[in-house]
Amino acid sequence: DKLPPLKAATDILGAVTDENADRMGLARGTPVVAGSPDHQSALIGSGAVTDFAGHLYIGTSSWVQCVVPFKKTDVLHSVASFPTAIPGKYQAVNEQDIAGEALDFFVEQFYAGHTGGKTGPDVYRHINELAAGAPAGSGKLIFTPWLNGERTPVDNETIRGGLFNLSQTATAGHIIRAVMEGVAYNNRWSLTYVERFIGRKLDPLNIIGGGAKSDLWCRIFADVLNRDIRKVKEPMMANARGAAFIAAVALGHIRFDDIPGLVVFDETYHPRPENREIYDTLYGQFLRLYRVHKKICRTLNKVSP
Repeated sequence: DKLPPLKAATDILGAVTDENADRMGLARGTPVVAGSPDHQSALIGSGAVTDFAGHLYIGTSSWVQCVVPFKKTDVLHSVASFPTAIPGKYQAVNEQDIAGEALDFFVEQFYAGHTGGKTGPDVYRHINELAAGAPAGSGKLIFTPWLNGERTPVDNETIRGGLFNLSQTATAGHIIRAVMEGVAYNNRWSLTYVERFIGRKLDPLNIIGGGAKSDLWCRIFADVLNRDIRKVKEPMMANARGAAFIAAVALGHIRFDDIPGLVVFDETYHPRPENREIYDTLYGQFLRLYRVHKKICRTLNKVSP
């Protein structure tokens, strides 16, 4: 038997059953829209829906993404374009394995004594305050965020993370800020190949995800990437907002072209010239650390046959 044709994200599949409508408190006959996976929903919710508009997601993992009008693949750097929820459009993506999870790891494993008895969101406010007290570049301390290997812009299952140039002068704030900066260096690395893939510069970048709740991290991304970073309001709700926009398009209430005008930004962070030299220098050393350490890590972490 032939498989049924694939449905577009904006196709109306039918109506919710009366039983489920009653159970969920919905009106009977409420239409059900096909929707889309997380990457596609997040893109729509970021507001970056026009050709070559880019967004940056910082959650457990992270990615740099933009809409493109073509389909192609960069096998060497794991950049690919795949269908969006917008008919006929594609999105080019380069996804880093660990981002916010690196910060969680340090907080959970090493910083119980630096949280001042705070719990929940207060812990991260306190951690941000510690990091904000350290200078840009964290005293030339470099964190490499490959705690679980890496997938882009290199596919390397044996590479591992670390803190380089650590000394007794480092404070808790230096280390936490270095973790934030290390994630940003890796995103700059990814951005390089996405921009090469599309043949142009992505500026500004809309930022979404839990990491975008930190003003300090947004400023670090602006400085390290040397791009304007626009923080989308309620950045953790980007996926849900995107799903709602897709449904609104399906029901004829809006068009995809309307979405940039419907997304609200809390703030735009501009690169600070005074931090350009230190971040360019440390980013260069970050790339050197990968080249030097990949052979060592391959020896230490190779899987026995």
